[in-house]
Amino acid sequence: MTRHVTALLAAGLLLAAASASAHHSFSAEYDVEKPVTVTGTIVGMRWSNPHAWIYIEVKEPDGTAVKWAFETAAANQLYRRGWRREDVPDGAMVTVAGWRARNGTPTANAGTIKFTDGKQLFAGPPPTAGAQ
Repeated sequence: MTRHVTALLAAGLLLAAASASAHHSFSAEYDVEKPVTVTGTIVGMRWSNPHAWIYIEVKEPDGTAVKWAFETAAANQLYRRGWRREDVPDGAMVTVAGWRARNGTPTANAGTIKFTDGKQLFAGPPPTAGAQ
């Protein structure tokens, strides 16, 4: 019996450690000192946990297209904030405000997504300096 309890406790600790390591702090990946706002077309939305992602194609001044990836809160949190799949259709023009990734790629953490009709979706709370 003691072996079974010990094995279950060990398995639980391993699962908890794996889950904790899979989640990252905001400041490890994004820079609160580098806000970014881009306007473009939604080309995809991945409803997933622990974070959902919205993908935006942005036309540069020279005409090239850059695909931006914006991390949001978890899909279940977005749903509780009023998001629905039909709210973020491919092809919709949006302006996304957030914070740039530290690695210099066109990746950011989204704060708000604003549509041309004025509708705005809240993607996550604004970070504070030293946010975790």
